[in-house]
Amino acid sequence: MWELWHYRRMTSITADETSAEKPGKSGTAKSDMVGKALSLLVMLGDDPGATTAADLSRRADLPFSTAYRLLQSLQRAGFVDFEPEGKKYSLGLRVFQLGLYVSNSLGYAGTANPVLTRLTEKTQEASILAVADEDRFLTVAKVDGPKAFRVTSDPGYRGHLHCSAVGKALVAFAAEDERERLVETLELEPVAPKSITDRNEFRAEIERVRTQGYALMDEENEVGMRAVAVPVLDSDGHAIAAIACSAPTVRMTLDELVDQLPALREAAGELAARLPRR
Repeated sequence: MWELWHYRRMTSITADETSAEKPGKSGTAKSDMVGKALSLLVMLGDDPGATTAADLSRRADLPFSTAYRLLQSLQRAGFVDFEPEGKKYSLGLRVFQLGLYVSNSLGYAGTANPVLTRLTEKTQEASILAVADEDRFLTVAKVDGPKAFRVTSDPGYRGHLHCSAVGKALVAFAAEDERERLVETLELEPVAPKSITDRNEFRAEIERVRTQGYALMDEENEVGMRAVAVPVLDSDGHAIAAIACSAPTVRMTLDELVDQLPALREAAGELAARLPRR
């Protein structure tokens, strides 16, 4: 599912629900409840698969009754699906529909997929386009390679910046103040045994990416996978996106991935000219 951007309507959350949670200023209470509902949706999107209202209420630090009412409202509006057998919730098709609206409005669906398809034809491996989404990256388009292996970073996937090729490229070529913020504050979670978890090492890695103009991932995000990524730059030299070639370690060495840079840079240049600025 696509990341939960630009929600402007949550009409199914009733005034009774908001006033029950916070008496007083109804506008503030309603806004607060909308934020809580959206946080539940983001949690469902961050961890694919169905989960219970009790689990969501615990993770969101909400009373169970509040989480349950919000989930019921979201279900009625089509944002959430409910599985009666396991009493579990998952994202609904309404989220997917809104995600497609965002994708189309930003030009990803019509512009990126043909470019990624041509890139995959050249590399014979998966091609991925991602954008920065706060302290994560968001996959907005992907084309799998023709060989019998499927990359799991589907559109809508939110991944870690510090241990992925696209993430490092997005950080390294962000505007200076944003780059400094990310380098100093990102949580360097040990996603895989080879993930960078030391702040100084991460700082040096980002400088290396800026100097060489591309980023590598060698089993730092997922055991058995490698990737190389380049930024898609605007006229100021800042990343509006990053594009990657990803392959299993059994099929490509790091040197072989680096050999794909001319094709990646050609694709990045084409996307830079055609994608709208965010």
